[in-house]
Amino acid sequence: MFLRTALAATLALMTGDLLTWPDLAKRPKPEPDATVAYGANSMQKVDVWLPKGAKPPYKTVLMVHGGCWQTSIADRSLMNWIADDLRRDGYAVWNIDYRGVDRSGGGYPGTFTDAAIAADRLAVDAKRFGLDTRRIVAVGHSAGGHLALWLAGRPKLPTDSPLKMGKPQKIDTVVSLGGLPDLAATAASPDNGCGTEVVGKLVGTGRADPYRDTSVPRLFPLGVRQELVNGREDKIIPYRMATDYVAAARAKGDRVELHTVPATGHVELVAPETAAWAETKRLIAKAFARR
Repeated sequence: MFLRTALAATLALMTGDLLTWPDLAKRPKPEPDATVAYGANSMQKVDVWLPKGAKPPYKTVLMVHGGCWQTSIADRSLMNWIADDLRRDGYAVWNIDYRGVDRSGGGYPGTFTDAAIAADRLAVDAKRFGLDTRRIVAVGHSAGGHLALWLAGRPKLPTDSPLKMGKPQKIDTVVSLGGLPDLAATAASPDNGCGTEVVGKLVGTGRADPYRDTSVPRLFPLGVRQELVNGREDKIIPYRMATDYVAAARAKGDRVELHTVPATGHVELVAPETAAWAETKRLIAKAFARR
């Protein structure tokens, strides 16, 4: 599904990114080693990428795709190129999918519960695939940056939230690539590339505070190391969203760093040949080397 061609072309013209979605999509697409279903819906899947020539247990990256929380824009295959690059570097990748707000069962709570169940399924299948769950690094792009950070913050969910379920997969470090973690700020920012109406569909209605269990800053402090990688020329995600988030997280005592990559837009963040991805891989390696 990746990105619909017409929409991709529109976004490319709108954003003026150095690298466009069609530039990425036209490349030969690598394929995963296995796919795991965690539900009956076609989007309730996880792709598993396993390194060749390495011995298990494998260092494992939990990956979350973006696409403005909309399945019609993107699915997990958006991450295939960087998942393959990590596989070549000796990492295993657990690349999750979920129902977007434009799918039956998506929105609140479905998009969130899908992400949670998919992440927790990692522990269930760890032995089968030789995955090391002692230290998990989560990487999320765009809307997936929000979900990756939200997954790390699940232990902080209000006790009465319907999103509080199961035993959350522990995440050691999150690397957010051009993420939108503050949903309230996103909804109040008409210049964000996803638009403002999509946030309402994501968080739902009928609750006094729809952000209390959906927006990452409401869960501060996460108690998890957070690394933000943002392109300075990103026209889809306003740069201030990263700087504002860092300030808010630090004010609550979280460990968070912003890594700004010059001459970089939004697409470069998930293209394996770019400086942005090189920086992300450096942060992943550093996270796994940390004692």
